[in-house]
Amino acid sequence: MAKVELKQPVIQEISENVDGAQSVVVVDYCGLTVEQDTQLRRELRAAGITYKVYKNTMMRRAFEGTDFASLDQVLEGPSAIAISKDDATAPARVLAKFAKTAPALEIKAGVVEGGFYDAAGMQAISAVPSREELLGKLLGSIQSPIANFARVISQIAEQGGAAATAAAEEAAAEAPAAEAESN
Repeated sequence: MAKVELKQPVIQEISENVDGAQSVVVVDYCGLTVEQDTQLRRELRAAGITYKVYKNTMMRRAFEGTDFASLDQVLEGPSAIAISKDDATAPARVLAKFAKTAPALEIKAGVVEGGFYDAAGMQAISAVPSREELLGKLLGSIQSPIANFARVISQIAEQGGAAATAAAEEAAAEAPAAEAESN
């Protein structure tokens, strides 16, 4: 069996993993302990991110003709890729957070929604909140004026109700006095 035949399934696997991906981040994992690597994989898996170590030549071949071909320039030395098909910023966020506790992990570069970003660009992307967080903030900002409006209306109704009750009590108090004067 030729070497090319052995490499083809690996290249196919990489191609399938990156097909339809919103983002792919390349990291240098050299220097991580087994415990750190296990923890990193666990966190990435929990976030729905595929994390794999492949040979650089295999990744180059799999990336040919895709948006991810721009990553070829950073495929030197030990490289692993983190792939997300759902949340474009998730890999950068999880990796950057993990790198704070494990400085040996280095983000080399990434492609997010078709655009290439170097290490500094990936750090900036890691600061972008997740889609769910952004939607939550949007919903909160929409609900806030509505909640404030409802509170004001409620207070007006309460004050109006209190004024009406006071007027009724005042009218009731004046009615017996008016009857006594007429007799």
